[in-house]
Amino acid sequence: MWLGYCLTVDAVVFARKGHSLLTRSPAVYATLFLISVPAWWLFEIINLRTQNWYYLGEQYFSDVEYFLYSSLSFSTVMPAVFGTAELAGTFTCIKRMNFKFRFGITPARLIALFCTGIIMLLLMLIWPAYFFPFAWLSVYLILEPLNAWLMNRTLLRDISAGNWQPLLALWAGCIICGFFWEMWNFYSYPKWIYRIPLFNFFHIFEMPLIGYLGYLPFSMELFALYHFTVGLFKSCRTEKYIQI
Repeated sequence: MWLGYCLTVDAVVFARKGHSLLTRSPAVYATLFLISVPAWWLFEIINLRTQNWYYLGEQYFSDVEYFLYSSLSFSTVMPAVFGTAELAGTFTCIKRMNFKFRFGITPARLIALFCTGIIMLLLMLIWPAYFFPFAWLSVYLILEPLNAWLMNRTLLRDISAGNWQPLLALWAGCIICGFFWEMWNFYSYPKWIYRIPLFNFFHIFEMPLIGYLGYLPFSMELFALYHFTVGLFKSCRTEKYIQI
């Protein structure tokens, strides 16, 4: 289902822009699926501590089957989010939304962001019942300065130049994907169920309404994870591949 979604969105982006993730480079598009697998497994590992969701039906699979089927599902996360973000970026409402505020990149600010991310991660690991929302921001705050120091692409670079479109497109794309993730999960089996302390009310499908806000920083984390990963392979850099 999600592979069909990714390809459909890519086709619509191509129709609107004349190019898309797939048509710009089929090989690099394939790497999105590969990088997406460990990216989401990272959050599954974090969830071992926070216990914010669990899966119904996993008992019917062996450990190997569970890993393989899960990895196959996780592989569509980045292509879906980045493809939908590119689609969102083609609409006038996103193009015209901008802000005068600029966040200048300085060494001191990068260190502050990095330290804040580390502190948030530690708080989440020590007191997950209270600081579990930090899972959806700490990874970004750690990786974004690292990407800046490694000269990888960052959202901060765009924002510092007064260009908010990439961030807004990512937010819109991930919220749209989040809606479909939750909708298609609701009547699925196997499926996930949430256990979110303090905010477990006003559900839209399985997700509490306030939980959808987590998709905003999650999109930023995916963006940072992708560029950190490809930045490790200097000969395979794809600085301008994602065009949002």
